[in-house]
Amino acid sequence: MRRFRPGETAVRRDVFRHKVWSAHAFHVVEDGPEALVVGCRPGAEVLAPTTWIEWLRTGDRDVRVQALPNLARGDWRLGRWSWRDTAHRQWVPPGAWFSVNAFYDVSDGDRLAHWYVNFQRPLHRTRLGFDTFDLLLDLVAAPDLSRWEWKDEDEYAHGRRLGVVSDADHRAVEGAREQAVAMIGERDGPFAAEANWRDWHTEPGRPAPALPEDVLTFGLR
Repeated sequence: MRRFRPGETAVRRDVFRHKVWSAHAFHVVEDGPEALVVGCRPGAEVLAPTTWIEWLRTGDRDVRVQALPNLARGDWRLGRWSWRDTAHRQWVPPGAWFSVNAFYDVSDGDRLAHWYVNFQRPLHRTRLGFDTFDLLLDLVAAPDLSRWEWKDEDEYAHGRRLGVVSDADHRAVEGAREQAVAMIGERDGPFAAEANWRDWHTEPGRPAPALPEDVLTFGLR
């Protein structure tokens, strides 16, 4: 699979049982042997489950909770959404069961707001970008990495009960947890000072990345 050039659009699709669960358009920051790095500002096109969109609009926790049973049954609808409020940079290394995400407050000069380690299946590159699947568990860290905490352990456990997270997924995530915590402790990868992620800025004048027309049908395995 070809490498992406900086500035190209790359789409992250979360795919479950050969069906798109979500799709997010990004700009490519860099694509090298260590990782594919993508980013976006508010306005980037997203397809997401309608339950997630309704939860964002209303704050109704019950709506969000319904998303997992829908996922397990393979019964969900997607709606269009635009990324909002933050700039987002994502580091996706080949073969890893997690990505490192940085979120920036665009209302405050692109100040780094927090880090987010997302546990997910290893990326599968496509012509559109890459496919993966979010495994529900996350680790959230302060901008200076002085503290961190696990997030959504309850959703992860529920996903295991429903069969969304398989036993094989769980074993891989257990190993990935240790890797992610070690990276934070060692200030490695995007957490390294020399990586300059704290000072990253997107280009405000650049058009927001858009999703291609065949995003729901292309090359599903």
